[in-house]
Amino acid sequence: MSPDPGKYKIAVSGAAEVAHCCKNVQDLAKEVGRQIFWHNCILITGATTGVPYFSALGCKEVGGISIGFSPAASESAHKKVYRLPVDQFDVMVYTGFDYSGRNLLMTRAADGVIVICGRMGTLNEFTIAYEDRKPIGILEGSGGTADFIPIILSRPHHKRGPIVYDTDPKRLVQKLIAAIKATKRSE
Repeated sequence: MSPDPGKYKIAVSGAAEVAHCCKNVQDLAKEVGRQIFWHNCILITGATTGVPYFSALGCKEVGGISIGFSPAASESAHKKVYRLPVDQFDVMVYTGFDYSGRNLLMTRAADGVIVICGRMGTLNEFTIAYEDRKPIGILEGSGGTADFIPIILSRPHHKRGPIVYDTDPKRLVQKLIAAIKATKRSE
């Protein structure tokens, strides 16, 4: 039996430390994870704490599939050197490429990317997805990088793939999936 072609892989990119994010970022990230499952998709994250972990929690609490891309080369290094969680992932890919290499592999493995809050690593994942013309969803009002992207894109730049915005996790996931489908049809 062939896999369901509608099962898109959606990466959630966001702040590992959330002190600068909106107050309800944990609830928003968990809801994004749930919505990814409810829309028959697979969650991908950078296997870290904060927003990516919260989205994995939300996905797993409703029975979804979560794939983590680790900066470490092994489970032992993931836990001991990077001090990152493993408990919410069905599959873990140990890249051994530290954060920047992990960001590239994780983003390229996804059909689309959702940005929630974020810091410099999130900006790196955004620019990779942007340059690769991946559909991107921005959770407006979540703080950090997510709130700076419209400012960055207001400057001269080459238009890349579709970028959708919303303040509601459900609508954002729906918009992103529509953009992924449109992109896949035009390939």
